Amino acid sequence: MKHKRLWMVALSILILVTVIGVTYHKTGKKNKTPEFVFLYAENQPDGYPTTLGAEHFASLVEERTGGEIQILIKSGGELGVEKDVIQQLSYGGIDFARISLSQLAEKIPEMNVLQLPYLYEDSEHMWRVLDGELGERFLALTQTQDLIGLSWYDAGARSFYSASKPITCLADVNGMRIRVQESELMADMITAMGGTPVKIDYDAVYESIERGIVDGAENNWSSYMYMKHNEVAGYFTVDEHTRVPELQLCSAHTWSKLSSSQQEIILECAKESALYERKLWIEQENVCKEAATKQGVEVISLTAEQKKEFQAAMEAVYEKYSGDFAELVEEVHKYQER
Repeated sequence: MKHKRLWMVALSILILVTVIGVTYHKTGKKNKTPEFVFLYAENQPDGYPTTLGAEHFASLVEERTGGEIQILIKSGGELGVEKDVIQQLSYGGIDFARISLSQLAEKIPEMNVLQLPYLYEDSEHMWRVLDGELGERFLALTQTQDLIGLSWYDAGARSFYSASKPITCLADVNGMRIRVQESELMADMITAMGGTPVKIDYDAVYESIERGIVDGAENNWSSYMYMKHNEVAGYFTVDEHTRVPELQLCSAHTWSKLSSSQQEIILECAKESALYERKLWIEQENVCKEAATKQGVEVISLTAEQKKEFQAAMEAVYEKYSGDFAELVEEVHKYQER
């Protein structure tokens, strides 16, 4: 009986060792309690390209740190609107976030250069800027706000959409109430076009258009369709007035807790997740365009001459926001293909 018990104990130990060995073989690492569990703020819903990019980032970090760092993605604005998230990042209340450049530009004036209306020829022009030395310099500016810029995410090109009438030329904007982000530059852009800017939180845009508080808004194809704004604003004008990139950020307080090797892994994973997100963005944008057309959205594409009208109206905006940083605007233009 004694020998039988010893045999059962030995068998149990063998099984346990085998299970541990298989687990280690499959994962390539021992299961361990994380050294850090961090929060990541994302205001877009599940399934959105930036949310999927954040999830990919978190997965890469956990894998490459051997489980030392876990990052919990809180999507759908669960941790607050972007303005509040930036404030919490600055003192470490939130560890990571994906934030629109337009929100940071309110605190870092140089950032306005990157979102000037009609600045880029196309998306390729913008990525040559952001993936180069100039883009790294702009990421470094976030340190003035106790933030660490990690990588650039795509947010497409922003265009106008409206409820009661299509926008086919500059004159159509005159007198219209257009929703904008909490951004003075965006507000001034609408004013320069003859419209009235109305600053409204992102999650309140649908109701504001439906109730007639605003006549329209401006955003990218994916946001337009994901938030179902097509249900209340059936005219989409492809003028692509701004390409406002977004940033992955880390709180400087959180960053200081990490070892140099952990910081290196975070940066590496952030840049990889950015490439992943950009690919998803293009795919999703094409799906959204097709869905909008099928659902009866009237798409208005401006001619080159019509677009020049809008560009000409931006003279005062450029004077106000790039006057002190004219050399940066010139640097951006140098990235155009000749």
